[in-house]
Amino acid sequence: MNARMKNPVFMHPEAMKALLSLSATVEKAGISRRLSELLSLRASQINGCSLCVEMHARFLKKEGETDERIFTVAAWREAPYFTDAERAALALTEAATRLSDRADPVSDEVWDEAARHFDATALSGIVLAIATINVWNRINVTTRQVAGSIPG
Repeated sequence: MNARMKNPVFMHPEAMKALLSLSATVEKAGISRRLSELLSLRASQINGCSLCVEMHARFLKKEGETDERIFTVAAWREAPYFTDAERAALALTEAATRLSDRADPVSDEVWDEAARHFDATALSGIVLAIATINVWNRINVTTRQVAGSIPG
């Protein structure tokens, strides 16, 4: 398997800088690195971004995440390993990633459940984390970036 082209963020360093700046903003919003990585893993699974699925699973492992949680994030509704707050964030991630799947993609029910668990600052960080990983997924899937091509 080969990438269609060099990753555009390496061809346009200002794009990389902007995305890294956005990621840094997410980190300051008060959500844990583990939660951010879980959300990134789930969105990447939905979007079929093998590079990001592999990378975020590896990051989660480095953060001390258990195999059970990493292996079952795709089936989080049926798995007993996630807190109510994580479930709310994962539901929001799925809704915001699958915008064209329904007329009201991010329902009040999904939003209100997330807002019940996170204050406005953390919720804004979650929204930005979801948007950021979706940008990365779209770049990587479009250009067919290969899983395992990022060292470390």
